[in-house]
Amino acid sequence: MTTTMTNRKTDSPTPIVERFLNLPLLLERKSYFLLGPRQTGKTFLIRQTLKGVRIYDLLDTSVFLNLSQNPARIGQELTPQDRVVVIDEIQRLPELLNEVHRLIEERGIRFLLTGSSARKLRRGGVNLLGGRARTKHLYPLTQQELGSRFDFQKAITRGLLPSIYFSEDPKADLQAYTGSYLQQEIVSEGLTRNVPAFSRFLRVAAFCNGTIVNFTNVANDAQVARTTIYEYFEILKDTLILHELPAWRKSKKRKPLVSSKYYFFDVGVVAWLQGREFHPGTREFGEAFETYLMHELTCYRDYVSGEPLSYWRSASGFEVDFIIGDHTAIEAKARGNVSSADIKSLKAIAEENKLKRYLCVSLEPRKRELDEVTIWPVKEFVKALWSGEFT
Repeated sequence: MTTTMTNRKTDSPTPIVERFLNLPLLLERKSYFLLGPRQTGKTFLIRQTLKGVRIYDLLDTSVFLNLSQNPARIGQELTPQDRVVVIDEIQRLPELLNEVHRLIEERGIRFLLTGSSARKLRRGGVNLLGGRARTKHLYPLTQQELGSRFDFQKAITRGLLPSIYFSEDPKADLQAYTGSYLQQEIVSEGLTRNVPAFSRFLRVAAFCNGTIVNFTNVANDAQVARTTIYEYFEILKDTLILHELPAWRKSKKRKPLVSSKYYFFDVGVVAWLQGREFHPGTREFGEAFETYLMHELTCYRDYVSGEPLSYWRSASGFEVDFIIGDHTAIEAKARGNVSSADIKSLKAIAEENKLKRYLCVSLEPRKRELDEVTIWPVKEFVKALWSGEFT
Protein backbone atom coordinates (compact mmCIF):
# COMPACT_ATOMS: atom_id res chain seq x y z
CA MET A 1 0.00 0.00 0.00
CA THR A 2 1.37 3.41 -0.98
CA THR A 3 1.85 5.82 1.93
CA THR A 4 0.36 9.25 1.27
CA MET A 5 0.13 12.65 2.88
CA THR A 6 -2.34 15.42 2.15
CA ASN A 7 -0.92 18.48 0.41
CA ARG A 8 -2.08 21.54 2.39
CA LYS A 9 -2.33 23.68 -0.73
CA THR A 10 -4.46 21.24 -2.80
CA ASP A 11 -6.04 18.85 -0.27
CA SER A 12 -5.01 16.00 -2.59
CA PRO A 13 -3.17 12.85 -1.51
CA THR A 14 0.48 12.85 -2.60
CA PRO A 15 2.78 9.84 -2.11
CA ILE A 16 5.65 10.47 0.27
CA VAL A 17 8.90 10.98 -1.60
CA GLU A 18 12.12 11.25 0.35
CA ARG A 19 13.60 14.62 -0.63
CA PHE A 20 17.30 15.26 -0.96
CA LEU A 21 17.36 18.09 1.58
CA ASN A 22 17.83 16.76 5.12
CA LEU A 23 16.22 19.43 7.28
CA PRO A 24 17.06 17.90 10.69
CA LEU A 25 20.72 17.70 9.70
CA LEU A 26 20.77 21.27 8.36
CA LEU A 27 19.18 22.62 11.53
CA GLU A 28 21.57 20.93 13.94
CA ARG A 29 23.82 24.00 14.06
CA LYS A 30 22.31 26.81 12.01
CA SER A 31 19.07 28.58 11.16
CA TYR A 32 17.91 28.51 7.52
CA PHE A 33 15.68 30.26 5.06
CA LEU A 34 14.02 27.56 2.92
CA LEU A 35 12.82 29.16 -0.31
CA GLY A 36 11.08 27.62 -3.27
CA PRO A 37 8.20 28.12 -5.71
CA ARG A 38 4.77 27.28 -4.37
CA GLN A 39 3.81 23.59 -4.27
CA THR A 40 7.39 22.35 -4.44
CA GLY A 41 6.69 20.66 -1.11
CA LYS A 42 8.22 22.88 1.59
CA THR A 43 5.36 22.43 4.08
CA PHE A 44 5.03 18.76 3.12
CA LEU A 45 8.74 18.19 3.81
CA ILE A 46 8.61 20.02 7.14
CA ARG A 47 5.68 18.00 8.44
CA GLN A 48 7.26 14.78 7.24
CA THR A 49 10.75 15.28 8.70
CA LEU A 50 10.38 17.74 11.60
CA LYS A 51 7.75 15.97 13.63
CA GLY A 52 7.04 17.50 17.04
CA VAL A 53 8.61 20.84 16.10
CA ARG A 54 6.61 23.98 16.83
CA ILE A 55 5.30 25.47 13.57
CA TYR A 56 3.88 28.95 13.02
CA ASP A 57 1.91 28.91 9.76
CA LEU A 58 1.42 32.51 8.63
CA LEU A 59 -1.24 31.41 6.13
CA ASP A 60 -3.36 30.66 9.20
CA THR A 61 -5.32 33.88 9.76
CA SER A 62 -5.40 33.61 13.55
CA VAL A 63 -1.65 32.95 13.76
CA PHE A 64 -0.93 35.82 11.41
CA LEU A 65 -3.13 38.28 13.31
CA ASN A 66 -1.74 37.34 16.71
CA LEU A 67 1.89 37.73 15.64
CA SER A 68 1.33 40.83 13.53
CA GLN A 69 -0.27 42.59 16.51
CA ASN A 70 2.46 41.42 18.88
CA PRO A 71 5.64 39.95 17.33
CA ALA A 72 7.11 39.45 20.83
CA ARG A 73 4.40 36.86 21.46
CA ILE A 74 6.47 34.21 19.72
CA GLY A 75 9.18 34.57 22.36
CA GLN A 76 6.60 34.42 25.12
CA GLU A 77 5.15 31.16 23.79
CA LEU A 78 8.41 29.27 23.22
CA THR A 79 9.63 26.97 25.99
CA PRO A 80 13.15 25.69 26.79
CA GLN A 81 12.22 22.51 24.91
CA ASP A 82 11.69 24.45 21.67
CA ARG A 83 15.17 24.24 20.19
CA VAL A 84 13.97 24.28 16.56
CA VAL A 85 11.05 26.44 15.38
CA VAL A 86 9.45 26.73 11.93
CA ILE A 87 7.84 29.90 10.58
CA ASP A 88 6.03 29.10 7.35
CA GLU A 89 5.57 31.88 4.73
CA ILE A 90 7.81 34.35 6.57
CA GLN A 91 7.50 36.94 3.78
CA ARG A 92 3.94 37.60 4.96
CA LEU A 93 5.28 39.15 8.18
CA PRO A 94 8.81 40.53 7.65
CA GLU A 95 8.82 42.45 10.94
CA LEU A 96 8.86 39.12 12.76
CA LEU A 97 12.53 38.71 11.77
CA ASN A 98 13.66 41.17 14.46
CA GLU A 99 12.18 38.88 17.10
CA VAL A 100 13.69 35.83 15.38
CA HIS A 101 17.08 37.55 15.46
CA ARG A 102 16.74 38.19 19.18
CA LEU A 103 15.74 34.61 19.95
CA ILE A 104 18.68 33.21 17.95
CA GLU A 105 21.08 35.45 19.86
CA GLU A 106 19.62 35.17 23.36
CA ARG A 107 18.27 31.61 23.46
CA GLY A 108 20.20 29.83 20.71
CA ILE A 109 16.99 28.73 19.00
CA ARG A 110 17.38 27.55 15.41
CA PHE A 111 14.70 28.69 12.99
CA LEU A 112 13.53 27.36 9.66
CA LEU A 113 11.94 30.26 7.78
CA THR A 114 10.09 29.27 4.63
CA GLY A 115 8.74 31.28 1.73
CA SER A 116 8.46 31.52 -2.03
CA SER A 117 10.86 34.46 -2.21
CA ALA A 118 13.06 36.73 -0.15
CA ARG A 119 12.23 39.60 -2.51
CA LYS A 120 9.59 41.16 -0.31
CA LEU A 121 11.89 40.88 2.69
CA ARG A 122 14.82 42.54 0.92
CA ARG A 123 12.76 45.31 -0.63
CA GLY A 124 11.29 46.17 2.74
CA GLY A 125 14.78 46.74 4.06
CA VAL A 126 14.09 44.39 6.96
CA ASN A 127 16.56 42.50 9.08
CA LEU A 128 17.69 39.38 7.19
CA LEU A 129 19.41 38.06 10.30
CA GLY A 130 22.88 39.35 9.43
CA GLY A 131 24.27 36.03 8.26
CA ARG A 132 22.79 34.10 11.17
CA ALA A 133 20.67 32.09 8.75
CA ARG A 134 21.78 30.38 5.56
CA THR A 135 19.57 29.90 2.52
CA LYS A 136 18.50 26.69 0.83
CA HIS A 137 16.15 26.26 -2.10
CA LEU A 138 13.62 23.49 -2.69
CA TYR A 139 12.77 22.61 -6.27
CA PRO A 140 10.32 20.22 -7.94
CA LEU A 141 11.08 16.51 -7.73
CA THR A 142 14.18 14.97 -9.33
CA GLN A 143 14.83 11.59 -10.88
CA GLN A 144 17.06 10.77 -7.92
CA GLU A 145 14.27 11.50 -5.43
CA LEU A 146 11.57 9.64 -7.34
CA GLY A 147 13.68 6.53 -7.91
CA SER A 148 11.54 3.73 -9.38
CA ARG A 149 8.55 6.10 -9.59
CA PHE A 150 10.33 8.33 -12.10
CA ASP A 151 8.75 8.26 -15.56
CA PHE A 152 10.56 10.38 -18.14
CA GLN A 153 7.56 10.88 -20.43
CA LYS A 154 5.39 11.77 -17.46
CA ALA A 155 7.98 14.30 -16.25
CA ILE A 156 8.06 15.95 -19.69
CA THR A 157 4.29 16.12 -20.16
CA ARG A 158 3.16 17.22 -16.68
CA GLY A 159 6.32 18.45 -14.96
CA LEU A 160 7.71 17.54 -11.55
CA LEU A 161 5.76 19.58 -9.02
CA PRO A 162 4.81 16.84 -6.52
CA SER A 163 1.05 17.43 -6.43
CA ILE A 164 0.88 17.63 -10.24
CA TYR A 165 3.25 14.76 -11.04
CA PHE A 166 1.05 12.44 -8.96
CA SER A 167 -2.24 14.11 -9.89
CA GLU A 168 -5.23 12.27 -11.31
CA ASP A 169 -6.05 15.41 -13.31
CA PRO A 170 -2.73 17.17 -14.04
CA LYS A 171 -4.20 19.54 -16.64
CA ALA A 172 -6.72 20.94 -14.18
CA ASP A 173 -4.07 21.25 -11.49
CA LEU A 174 -1.64 23.00 -13.85
CA GLN A 175 -4.41 25.40 -14.85
CA ALA A 176 -5.09 26.17 -11.19
CA TYR A 177 -1.38 26.55 -10.45
CA THR A 178 -0.65 28.96 -13.28
CA GLY A 179 -3.87 30.90 -12.74
CA SER A 180 -3.65 31.20 -8.99
CA TYR A 181 -0.08 30.83 -7.83
CA LEU A 182 1.84 32.41 -10.69
CA GLN A 183 -0.48 35.38 -11.10
CA GLN A 184 -2.81 36.15 -8.21
CA GLU A 185 -0.37 35.21 -5.46
CA ILE A 186 2.42 37.25 -6.99
CA VAL A 187 0.01 40.16 -7.12
CA SER A 188 -1.14 39.55 -3.53
CA GLU A 189 2.45 39.74 -2.34
CA GLY A 190 2.55 43.29 -3.69
CA LEU A 191 5.09 42.49 -6.40
CA THR A 192 2.86 43.91 -9.13
CA ARG A 193 -0.70 45.24 -9.23
CA ASN A 194 -1.40 45.15 -12.95
CA VAL A 195 -2.89 41.67 -13.30
CA PRO A 196 -3.78 41.81 -17.03
CA ALA A 197 -0.34 43.11 -18.01
CA PHE A 198 1.46 40.53 -15.90
CA SER A 199 -0.75 37.75 -17.30
CA ARG A 200 0.09 38.76 -20.88
CA PHE A 201 3.76 38.96 -19.99
CA LEU A 202 3.75 35.53 -18.37
CA ARG A 203 2.50 33.81 -21.50
CA VAL A 204 4.95 35.69 -23.74
CA ALA A 205 7.83 34.91 -21.35
CA ALA A 206 6.99 31.21 -21.53
CA PHE A 207 7.74 31.25 -25.26
CA CYS A 208 11.17 32.72 -24.44
CA ASN A 209 12.01 29.67 -22.33
CA GLY A 210 15.55 28.44 -22.97
CA THR A 211 16.50 31.43 -25.11
CA ILE A 212 18.42 34.68 -25.02
CA VAL A 213 15.59 37.12 -24.42
CA ASN A 214 14.93 40.07 -26.69
CA PHE A 215 13.33 42.39 -24.14
CA THR A 216 12.06 44.83 -26.77
CA ASN A 217 10.16 42.07 -28.59
CA VAL A 218 8.72 40.77 -25.32
CA ALA A 219 7.57 44.30 -24.43
CA ASN A 220 5.86 44.69 -27.81
CA ASP A 221 4.16 41.28 -27.65
CA ALA A 222 3.01 41.76 -24.05
CA GLN A 223 1.98 45.39 -24.67
CA VAL A 224 4.01 46.50 -21.68
CA ALA A 225 6.78 49.09 -21.37
CA ARG A 226 10.29 47.73 -21.80
CA THR A 227 11.34 48.94 -18.35
CA THR A 228 8.42 47.03 -16.85
CA ILE A 229 9.50 43.87 -18.66
CA TYR A 230 12.87 44.00 -16.90
CA GLU A 231 11.04 44.31 -13.58
CA TYR A 232 8.74 41.38 -14.40
CA PHE A 233 11.70 39.16 -15.25
CA GLU A 234 13.26 40.07 -11.91
CA ILE A 235 10.03 39.10 -10.17
CA LEU A 236 10.08 35.67 -11.84
CA LYS A 237 13.72 35.20 -10.89
CA ASP A 238 13.21 36.31 -7.29
CA THR A 239 10.23 34.01 -6.85
CA LEU A 240 12.37 31.17 -8.30
CA ILE A 241 9.95 30.66 -11.20
CA LEU A 242 12.72 31.53 -13.65
CA HIS A 243 16.39 30.51 -13.65
CA GLU A 244 19.00 32.71 -15.27
CA LEU A 245 21.76 30.80 -17.03
CA PRO A 246 24.80 33.05 -17.57
CA ALA A 247 27.13 32.85 -20.53
CA TRP A 248 30.49 31.07 -20.30
CA ARG A 249 32.99 33.67 -21.51
CA LYS A 250 36.35 31.91 -21.41
CA SER A 251 36.62 30.83 -25.04
CA LYS A 252 39.42 32.55 -26.98
CA LYS A 253 39.35 31.12 -30.50
CA ARG A 254 35.70 32.05 -30.96
CA LYS A 255 34.22 35.22 -29.50
CA PRO A 256 31.50 34.31 -26.95
CA LEU A 257 28.19 36.06 -26.50
CA VAL A 258 27.66 37.49 -23.02
CA SER A 259 23.85 37.59 -22.68
CA SER A 260 22.12 35.17 -20.31
CA LYS A 261 19.47 32.59 -21.17
CA TYR A 262 16.34 32.00 -19.07
CA TYR A 263 14.56 28.77 -18.16
CA PHE A 264 11.30 28.24 -16.31
CA PHE A 265 11.66 26.07 -13.23
CA ASP A 266 9.25 23.35 -14.38
CA VAL A 267 8.55 21.92 -17.81
CA GLY A 268 4.86 21.26 -17.03
CA VAL A 269 4.32 24.92 -16.12
CA VAL A 270 5.99 25.95 -19.40
CA ALA A 271 3.72 23.61 -21.38
CA TRP A 272 0.58 25.02 -19.80
CA LEU A 273 1.62 28.65 -20.20
CA GLN A 274 2.47 28.00 -23.85
CA GLY A 275 -0.86 26.22 -24.33
CA ARG A 276 0.59 23.15 -26.00
CA GLU A 277 1.76 19.60 -25.41
CA PHE A 278 5.25 18.32 -26.14
CA HIS A 279 5.27 15.41 -28.58
CA PRO A 280 8.45 13.41 -29.35
CA GLY A 281 10.12 14.37 -32.60
CA THR A 282 9.00 18.00 -32.51
CA ARG A 283 11.07 21.11 -31.87
CA GLU A 284 8.93 21.79 -28.81
CA PHE A 285 9.78 18.40 -27.36
CA GLY A 286 13.48 19.20 -27.80
CA GLU A 287 12.99 22.43 -25.84
CA ALA A 288 11.15 20.56 -23.10
CA PHE A 289 13.93 17.97 -22.96
CA GLU A 290 16.48 20.76 -22.50
CA THR A 291 14.34 22.40 -19.78
CA TYR A 292 14.10 19.12 -17.88
CA LEU A 293 17.87 18.69 -18.06
CA MET A 294 18.33 22.26 -16.81
CA HIS A 295 16.15 21.34 -13.82
CA GLU A 296 18.26 18.32 -12.87
CA LEU A 297 21.52 20.26 -13.28
CA THR A 298 20.19 23.18 -11.21
CA CYS A 299 19.03 20.88 -8.41
CA TYR A 300 22.36 19.07 -8.32
CA ARG A 301 24.24 22.38 -8.24
CA ASP A 302 22.19 23.83 -5.39
CA TYR A 303 21.74 20.65 -3.36
CA VAL A 304 25.21 19.16 -3.77
CA SER A 305 28.07 20.61 -5.80
CA GLY A 306 27.79 24.40 -5.62
CA GLU A 307 29.59 24.60 -8.96
CA PRO A 308 28.54 27.32 -11.40
CA LEU A 309 26.32 26.41 -14.33
CA SER A 310 26.49 28.28 -17.63
CA TYR A 311 26.10 27.92 -21.40
CA TRP A 312 28.30 28.85 -24.35
CA ARG A 313 27.41 30.49 -27.61
CA SER A 314 29.88 31.91 -30.08
CA ALA A 315 29.29 34.96 -32.21
CA SER A 316 29.49 32.65 -35.23
CA GLY A 317 26.53 30.56 -34.03
CA PHE A 318 27.98 27.53 -32.21
CA GLU A 319 26.09 26.82 -28.98
CA VAL A 320 26.54 24.35 -26.13
CA ASP A 321 23.54 24.08 -23.82
CA PHE A 322 25.29 23.66 -20.46
CA ILE A 323 28.74 23.91 -18.93
CA ILE A 324 29.41 22.65 -15.40
CA GLY A 325 32.15 24.65 -13.72
CA ASP A 326 35.07 24.80 -16.12
CA HIS A 327 35.25 21.09 -16.83
CA THR A 328 32.15 19.57 -18.49
CA ALA A 329 30.26 20.65 -21.62
CA ILE A 330 26.80 19.19 -22.20
CA GLU A 331 24.60 19.29 -25.28
CA ALA A 332 20.96 18.15 -25.03
CA LYS A 333 19.58 16.29 -28.06
CA ALA A 334 16.12 14.73 -27.85
CA ARG A 335 16.98 12.19 -30.51
CA GLY A 336 17.28 8.43 -30.60
CA ASN A 337 20.19 8.54 -33.02
CA VAL A 338 22.80 11.26 -32.55
CA SER A 339 24.94 12.10 -35.59
CA SER A 340 28.20 13.98 -36.03
CA ALA A 341 26.21 17.04 -37.14
CA ASP A 342 24.46 17.07 -33.75
CA ILE A 343 27.73 17.47 -31.86
CA LYS A 344 29.47 20.09 -34.00
CA SER A 345 29.18 22.72 -31.25
CA LEU A 346 30.78 20.34 -28.74
CA LYS A 347 33.62 19.80 -31.21
CA ALA A 348 33.97 23.56 -31.61
CA ILE A 349 34.30 24.19 -27.89
CA ALA A 350 36.68 21.23 -27.58
CA GLU A 351 39.09 23.19 -29.79
CA GLU A 352 39.47 25.67 -26.92
CA ASN A 353 41.26 22.96 -24.86
CA LYS A 354 39.75 24.33 -21.64
CA LEU A 355 37.32 21.59 -20.60
CA LYS A 356 37.76 17.94 -19.64
CA ARG A 357 34.55 16.29 -20.81
CA TYR A 358 32.22 16.69 -23.77
CA LEU A 359 28.83 15.00 -23.38
CA CYS A 360 25.70 14.72 -25.48
CA VAL A 361 22.63 13.73 -23.45
CA SER A 362 20.09 12.06 -25.69
CA LEU A 363 17.28 9.54 -26.12
CA GLU A 364 19.66 6.86 -27.33
CA PRO A 365 19.25 3.56 -25.47
CA ARG A 366 22.95 2.96 -24.68
CA LYS A 367 26.04 4.97 -23.89
CA ARG A 368 28.67 5.23 -26.66
CA GLU A 369 31.61 7.30 -27.89
CA LEU A 370 31.47 9.48 -30.99
CA ASP A 371 34.80 11.15 -31.72
CA GLU A 372 35.76 13.02 -28.52
CA VAL A 373 32.11 13.16 -27.35
CA THR A 374 30.35 10.67 -25.07
CA ILE A 375 26.72 10.04 -25.99
CA TRP A 376 24.61 9.41 -22.87
CA PRO A 377 21.03 8.11 -22.49
CA VAL A 378 19.25 10.76 -20.45
CA LYS A 379 18.24 8.62 -17.47
CA GLU A 380 21.71 7.08 -17.25
CA PHE A 381 23.31 10.53 -17.41
CA VAL A 382 21.13 11.91 -14.62
CA LYS A 383 21.91 8.89 -12.46
CA ALA A 384 25.64 9.43 -13.04
CA LEU A 385 25.25 13.15 -12.31
CA TRP A 386 23.75 12.48 -8.88
CA SER A 387 26.40 9.85 -8.15
CA GLY A 388 29.02 12.62 -8.48
CA GLU A 389 30.62 11.44 -11.71
CA PHE A 390 30.79 14.93 -13.24
CA THR A 391 31.84 16.94 -10.20
